[in-house]
Amino acid sequence: MAEHKLQTHPEAVASWAAKHAAINSADAATRAKLIGDQARWARRAIVRTIDAAGQGHIGGDLSVIDAMTTIYYGVLRHDPANPTKADRDRFILSKGHCAAALYSTLASCGYFNEAELPTFMQPNSALNGHPNRNKVPGVETNTGPLGHGLPIAVGTAIGAKLAKTGARTFVIMGDGEMQEGSNWEALMSAAHHKLDNLTAIVDRNRLQQGARTEDTAGLDPLDEKLESFGFEVRVIDGHEYGQLWDALQPSTTGKPVAIIANTIKGKGISFIEDRVEWHHKVPNAEQVALALEELK
Repeated sequence: MAEHKLQTHPEAVASWAAKHAAINSADAATRAKLIGDQARWARRAIVRTIDAAGQGHIGGDLSVIDAMTTIYYGVLRHDPANPTKADRDRFILSKGHCAAALYSTLASCGYFNEAELPTFMQPNSALNGHPNRNKVPGVETNTGPLGHGLPIAVGTAIGAKLAKTGARTFVIMGDGEMQEGSNWEALMSAAHHKLDNLTAIVDRNRLQQGARTEDTAGLDPLDEKLESFGFEVRVIDGHEYGQLWDALQPSTTGKPVAIIANTIKGKGISFIEDRVEWHHKVPNAEQVALALEELK
């Protein structure tokens, strides 16, 4: 059976455009509520998507979704009706195993119909366990092997500088992923090229597969390390929408920006929060019902 090709969903695009306009014209309190409402929808979509698949990485999906929602509904310059528009901003999810969060966000923006979400990781589905730019509109690059997203983001930021498009690049990395040496080479290169159009976000939930990051290979003091590599560093609560909004604004120093978003793995579901086993554990039917009740 041929693989199903995803298409832009015009009604969802129109809904995203209306929400995007409302968020960008709102006062801070209203903006935070609107983004929070959308993130709550996304959390429910993530739970249902992983439930349908019987596999996924729910803990990291839930820790990163507040940042992702703020990006796509607030600061990212993009057009879901024209996913390859030349002067668009780029978003790269380096922690590609959290694809359910990305797919839920893209579907809500109208890059494809949200009715496709239950096909996640099914045979012949375009919604693979790791995102594929050749299959899913809005995916900028294939990710999954950790330590690749930031180097690619450095390249797209350089490209935008050369093309003089004014485009920004956003990349989200896992904190365990920061143990990959390729990231530190990319950080050094970004600072050397003065990529003030690059924003690198570390999803600092302090858990990785099987253990806590500080027990595996300590990262702290991460802020001082990033600053020493030539970045403008912003340390925030990664679930607080006002802080996310402010931190995602452009560089004020001419340097690339690094955001350390302190988050909770599994945020929003009490029995998943800050539990290492939920890196890729899948909830059973009773747990799914409980999770959806908590996310009302």
